[in-house]
Amino acid sequence: MSDVLPLTPDELLATTRSVRKRLDLTRDVPLDVVRDALEVALQAPSGSNQQGWHWLVVTDAEKRKAIGEYYRESYTAYRSNSAHPANRSTGDAERDATQNRVSDSATYLAEKMGEVPVLVIGALTASAELPASNQAGMWGSLLPAAWSLQLALRARGLGSAWTTLHLRYEKEISQLLGVPDHVRQGVLLPVAYYTGDTFKPAKRAPIDTVLHIDGW
Repeated sequence: MSDVLPLTPDELLATTRSVRKRLDLTRDVPLDVVRDALEVALQAPSGSNQQGWHWLVVTDAEKRKAIGEYYRESYTAYRSNSAHPANRSTGDAERDATQNRVSDSATYLAEKMGEVPVLVIGALTASAELPASNQAGMWGSLLPAAWSLQLALRARGLGSAWTTLHLRYEKEISQLLGVPDHVRQGVLLPVAYYTGDTFKPAKRAPIDTVLHIDGW
């Protein structure tokens, strides 16, 4: 069992951040540490206890490079879109500055994705064609486990970032990794040890701006 940081549950939940620029691209990540974190993640809820999730842990340098290229191409298209947060102002100077910092770190990650020591893809058994209706029930059987994985990684001194832009090339990446048609990808987590000492809670809008009791 890998060493775990002495964090309270609230500290762990409040300080697990998307790590992009602080991923250590030079330090190897032992597969046993990722396996330990995944063991924890598999305790997450799953609809009807189906546990239809699959986890592709990619360490091969050439495969990571290929996935990184697909991710970079998808990010480039996304970044040039007028709807991208960095391409429009909210009217709030502080928030715009924050969005610009996030965009800058996202651009860095897009350029370095293929160099991250471990890439973890969370996938789910599903039909070849996803349902046209609300898919919350289906993905609700994967995404809590992916978040649990991020928490478990953080507790072991590893950083990660929630990304989905690779899905633009899901078919190509599935072919690269030999994923069958009935398994669909849901999230890509770059995983590495992080540089620096620690993390702190992010600034969020006050709870009263988003809380609704007994109605909207």
